[in-house]
Amino acid sequence: MTTVMIVDDQEDIRVLVRMLIRTANDGLCVNCEAASGEEALAGIDEHDPSVVVLDHMMPGLTGLETAQRMLAARPDQRIILFSAYMTDELCREARALGVLGCLPKDNVTSLADAIRAVAA
Repeated sequence: MTTVMIVDDQEDIRVLVRMLIRTANDGLCVNCEAASGEEALAGIDEHDPSVVVLDHMMPGLTGLETAQRMLAARPDQRIILFSAYMTDELCREARALGVLGCLPKDNVTSLADAIRAVAA
């Protein structure tokens, strides 16, 4: 079972991602959600997700800042940066930090496949 943490400040996006993962099923399960980078960092050890689906543009810590702190504490954590503002530069910065996947939100239908790929 691949467990997923969804981190996004927009509740409707978290609901959409949760529904997509539930529909895709096939060994994927949302085991926790967070509305901010700070909330994700506070709960990651408790929930121990296989993959974190992480928004970039959030109040407080950005996705990159959250990923950097998360990977400093958990170097093997698998992260997908999932942003409406995805650019080649943002993806390069994310990969340099150790983020394994970058997906624009307008490509949400590919999210389950991206989670499976990063988890493998």
